[in-house]
Amino acid sequence: MKIKPLTSPEQLRAREKVKTTAGGKAEYGFDFNLSRNNNNVYGAAVISCGIIYITIIDTKDKTEKNEQLVIKNAGEFRYINNIGCVSIEYTINGEDYELCRSDMSNALAIQAAVKKMTAVKEGRSIGTNDFTVCPKCGKILKQGSTVCLQCLDKKKLFMRLMPFAKPYTKPLVFAMLMFILIAGINTYLPYLNKYLIDDHINSESPNFSTFWFIIIALVSFGLIKAISQMIRQMIMSKTSNSILVHLQKMLYEKVQQLSLTGITRRSAGELITRITSDTLVLKDFLVGLLPELVQQLMIMIGVTVIMLILDWQLTLIVMIPVPIMFLIFSAIRKFTHKIFHRQWQMQSDLGTLLYDVFSGMRVVKVFGTERKEEAKFSKAARRVADISQKNELTWNMIVPFAVFVMGIGEYAVLYIVGQRIIDGTMQVGQLMQFITYVATIYGPIRWMAFVPRRLAHTATSLAKVFEIIDENSELTEDEMPITDDVCGNIEFRNANFGYNNYEYVLKNINLQIKNGEMVGLVGRSGVGKTTAINLMMRLYDITTGELLVDGTNIKKYSQHALRSQMGVVLQETFLFNGTIFKNIIYAKPDSTRDEVIRAAKLANAHEFIMKQPDGYNTYVGDKGHTLSGGERQRIAIARAILRNPKILILDEATASLDTETEKLIQDSLNRLIEGRTTIAIAHRLSTLRNATKLVVFEKGTIEEVGTHDELMRINGRYYKLVMAQRQMSKLIKTK
Repeated sequence: MKIKPLTSPEQLRAREKVKTTAGGKAEYGFDFNLSRNNNNVYGAAVISCGIIYITIIDTKDKTEKNEQLVIKNAGEFRYINNIGCVSIEYTINGEDYELCRSDMSNALAIQAAVKKMTAVKEGRSIGTNDFTVCPKCGKILKQGSTVCLQCLDKKKLFMRLMPFAKPYTKPLVFAMLMFILIAGINTYLPYLNKYLIDDHINSESPNFSTFWFIIIALVSFGLIKAISQMIRQMIMSKTSNSILVHLQKMLYEKVQQLSLTGITRRSAGELITRITSDTLVLKDFLVGLLPELVQQLMIMIGVTVIMLILDWQLTLIVMIPVPIMFLIFSAIRKFTHKIFHRQWQMQSDLGTLLYDVFSGMRVVKVFGTERKEEAKFSKAARRVADISQKNELTWNMIVPFAVFVMGIGEYAVLYIVGQRIIDGTMQVGQLMQFITYVATIYGPIRWMAFVPRRLAHTATSLAKVFEIIDENSELTEDEMPITDDVCGNIEFRNANFGYNNYEYVLKNINLQIKNGEMVGLVGRSGVGKTTAINLMMRLYDITTGELLVDGTNIKKYSQHALRSQMGVVLQETFLFNGTIFKNIIYAKPDSTRDEVIRAAKLANAHEFIMKQPDGYNTYVGDKGHTLSGGERQRIAIARAILRNPKILILDEATASLDTETEKLIQDSLNRLIEGRTTIAIAHRLSTLRNATKLVVFEKGTIEEVGTHDELMRINGRYYKLVMAQRQMSKLIKTK
């Protein structure tokens, strides 16, 4: 079955041509497929050294055009979304021009290109692609994926899996010996049967003394087989579970080591599938398919040798269908890998859909969208069923045909040996012996008809697992990281940061926070406040500039050591499905019960906790749904207090509290912040009135810095925010 290539030869030629025109260097590239007159063309563009190079191949007119534009000579670059197509426009000397046009298939790449050209024009680095493109086939990979399953070297993947079985070599070898014993008995039994039939049952002068000996031998061999199989199954069961735990633990630890970017670009359902389902597939390969494959090959080789000794001509007839079968499965190999990948992705998407709905069930109930979600799930489940049916249909067509082809050799042998029996040149015992060996050798061959399917399934899971294992964290650890206690001095020096290198969220940030200061970050939503504290916690690294802790670059510190000295209350309070006590002690597992209670009292949480049915042993449910928003937030504050951090970060720590409780919490926080560096974000500006200084953010930059009184006197951005809130409070009171 021939698979249509993902990228046409003409498109590949356009890519190669534009790269050559650019001198072989490309910082970013993208395709487009429409001319300015909306005719179909093959177009490619690359950005290199401040110039955008374009190649357009028109197969209808048989023309090839090469264009280039110095990016800094152009005015504003604009992404234009038309009906059914997109384009890039720019301005020179007040005149508008179109750079390129495409249908919606390249919209993502073209949208990114506009941002990157704007970054080049402003003298900033454009970084890497927003999406990964396979260098071999040019396919844009799905978000969260870094490997192309079609172009991946499957042999190398399987070889990389082998070392995972090394710790279990002894039990696997012992199980193999048990199998060799069983296979040896199975190979010897046809000879005993032949001897029993020809020399005793079908003999003119049977020897009854050896007859009973053979019967006893057959029973004994059967008992030995049963015991060996039982021992082998027990060993394989124990080993398989150990390997599964090892694989899941290793993959889970790797996921924990990934940066926040590496985790968030994949869905929760996808990560869960990789840790639970894919590791199960790999385990089945290591302790199921692989040993079985070796064993079946051993049977084939051993029985083939015996058959060649008995009758080499009949043996060759038996083997005629084998190469035909392997040719059939080689022809569909790529197709099977492709369809299994699609099935895996759809199953992962279905898991993600379920995870989202179950996590947001309260929203679903409130908006009454149960029927809508049922329809979405039904549609997703139908897609999985359709791709699974297509997969099954492929194998249900191929496997029976392959089995029939293999049966041709068996039918031919039956015909020939039947003729020999009639001619008297072969005895019945010899017939039974050879037919048994034919059945024995065809067993492994028929079993191998299902191997390509299982290998394709395993290869898909292998690619997904090793994609995680091979991914390098974007937050690198220093060779000799600092693990000392920090004082709490933080400084941004000319810091710029963007989730994409070409699009900064924070620009030219210069800020000093001294040990013991209480610093408030204020501003409208989306101006970079939370991003700033994410950088302080080193959940991301700044793009350019420096971020210092106690005068040392934050990258020099051990990530674990640094974060262990921070207490954090995030904007979105998260509680684990456990008891209140376990949620508070999570920040410092070696704490005593008295320390936990003290932290709860400081957070004004002790009183409501004691009113719960089981006090501190009360289960909070999934994400703490049995508690109110304010109660959850107070537990989160207690969790931060328990750690006794050098640096305290509060992201809307009192957002879900009523006025009375907020005042109590503020009193507790005022005691807590003494002697430690505190960075707080609050939209309710009155809670930051006593801060050492306030930092006002606007559009990713710091617009104002000072105390509450200083900023009120200058009538700037902060003054406007305060007055707007006061006006809103008056309106609420009036109502």
